[in-house]
Amino acid sequence: MTLTASSSTLQRVTIVTETFAPEINGVANTLGHLVQGLISRGIEVQVIRPRQNRNDLSASQGKLHSITLPGLPIPGYNALRFGFPLIGRIRKAINRFAPQAVYVATEGPMGWAAVSAARASGITVLSGFHTNFHQYIEHYRLGALEGLAYRYLRYFHNRTSGTLVPTRIQRDELDAHGFHNVRVMARGVDSQLFSPQKRSAELRKQWGVREDDLVLLYVGRIAGEKNMDLALATYRRLLAADERVKLVLVGDGPALAGIREHYPAVICCGMQRGEDLARHYASGDVFLFPSKTDTFGNVVTEAMASGLAVVSFDYAAAHEHIHNGQNGMLAPFGDDQSYIRCAETLLDSPNLLRRLRQQACLHARSISWNSIVDDFIQRLNGATAEVIQHGTEQNNTAKSRATV
Repeated sequence: MTLTASSSTLQRVTIVTETFAPEINGVANTLGHLVQGLISRGIEVQVIRPRQNRNDLSASQGKLHSITLPGLPIPGYNALRFGFPLIGRIRKAINRFAPQAVYVATEGPMGWAAVSAARASGITVLSGFHTNFHQYIEHYRLGALEGLAYRYLRYFHNRTSGTLVPTRIQRDELDAHGFHNVRVMARGVDSQLFSPQKRSAELRKQWGVREDDLVLLYVGRIAGEKNMDLALATYRRLLAADERVKLVLVGDGPALAGIREHYPAVICCGMQRGEDLARHYASGDVFLFPSKTDTFGNVVTEAMASGLAVVSFDYAAAHEHIHNGQNGMLAPFGDDQSYIRCAETLLDSPNLLRRLRQQACLHARSISWNSIVDDFIQRLNGATAEVIQHGTEQNNTAKSRATV
């Protein structure tokens, strides 16, 4: 085995992912912050990913080097693609770049090939568990495959030096299912972009919302696996009690057409990015996060930073960052009626709502992407050092045997 890393100081890192900016999702968002953070610290980054369109060609700009390879749309996620397992091309690209470490963020065919290529070249490889695909399967009527998916994911991640997850709950779950070397790497939030100061009276006017109306906001993929039925049930219950309640949806997905047809009063804003997204967040009042499948949910911390009171189940990002009744509202996981009652409490208690919004914003300011990037670098350095030590021990053992 030939080791390419000669020290524990990172100079070059390869990231392999089947989703990246400008695609909009939690994985792409997280990787964008990690890449920017690495580059700002003088580390060169190679990103290997599927082409997003015909004109999406491999290119280098400063310390960022993009390698784009063929792929196909993901069933049910046509805006996203999975890459082909082109192990020869991936290994050639990695060896040419000569990184000290490889981080594989997605578990598709391209990710599998990248793990194999890195292992064959003796390069440290860590993996990320960003998406609960084994749980998503249930929402597409393929529940019989859940066990098979879990076995594949376990085998995939156990071929790497370690797996990074966003929460302690996720770590404990994977530990219990036989995943090795699972470590928590939290998520940050950009409190300069997402801020209550971005609240827009003009945008609320466009929505047809008065200042004293209560805006329930949802941001994310509008699909079955995100539990949109519960968001709509919450909206119906609150609207029946107070006609000033409005529901605003930001995002796109297969369930959107049906919602538009059956709920014409729901305000659908489509996909938003950057400053426009920040304005949409800050112009709401209560953030609904009904999902039961997300590994984290960056939208939760973005909503908190924007000064919204989050209503969520007690898991993922909400479990990590929300204290019930202090800076948000938590319902026991899977208890839909408790979830709805949490939202009703905010409708009936404007003083509580005001306090939660203030405390949510204050808490979000303490969640820095800088510290997350530092932790990421430390994880890569640590794994690299372990590989070097293991290689040295193997070499010493071989020499001893040769001497004997």
